[in-house]
This record gives sequence, structure tokens and C-alpha cells, in this order.
Amino acid sequence: MKSLIVPILLLALSLLFVLGQADLPCQTVRQKVTACAMFATGRAPKPSQACCAGVKQIAQSVRSANDKRAICRCLKDGVKSFPGLQDQLLGQIPAACRVRVGFPISMNTNCNAIH
Repeated sequence: MKSLIVPILLLALSLLFVLGQADLPCQTVRQKVTACAMFATGRAPKPSQACCAGVKQIAQSVRSANDKRAICRCLKDGVKSFPGLQDQLLGQIPAACRVRVGFPISMNTNCNAIH
């Protein structure tokens, strides 16, 4: 019985560590905000429900400044895939969705400066 306690404790601690991290892969971040492209290109008057839901999910996953910086980098890399995105409209998404993301969404954001 004692020999099982240590492995069980290690497994429980490793699960807590994994579940406690935001660690969203860039592909997941991009999938969650792809629906924002119509608004960010000026083809929709407001962000869609899918856009806002994705932004909220990303914001809720943030656990640290490192998470914010990683998400920022993913977003900046993803912007390159969508020609015609307007930086001014990108910056309006959090307020339009009533979501606080903790850093400015912009093609010009210095992700390394996010705290």
C-alpha cells in the first residue's frame, strides 16, 4: 500500500501542474479568433458571437504574464495569414466583446513588454 502512495501523489501533482497552465497552442488561439476576421477586415459591423466567445475563452485561460506574451505572439503571427486586417479594428475587439484581455490587441504590440 505504501508503495502506491508516492506514484499516486506524483500523478496528482503533475495533473494539477498541467491543468493549472494556460499553455494554449498557437493553433488553438488562432482557431478561437478566426471568426473575428470579418470584423477586423471591416466586412462586419461588429464582432460575431463566435469571435467574442473565442476571445473570452482565450482571456479566461490566462494565468500569468508569460501566458499573455505567448498569446500575443500567436495573435501577431496569425495576423499575417489574414491580409486586409485593420489594426484599428483589431484593437476594438476586446471592448466590443466586453472582454478584458490584459494587453492591447494590435499588430504593433510589443509582446515582450507585456506584464
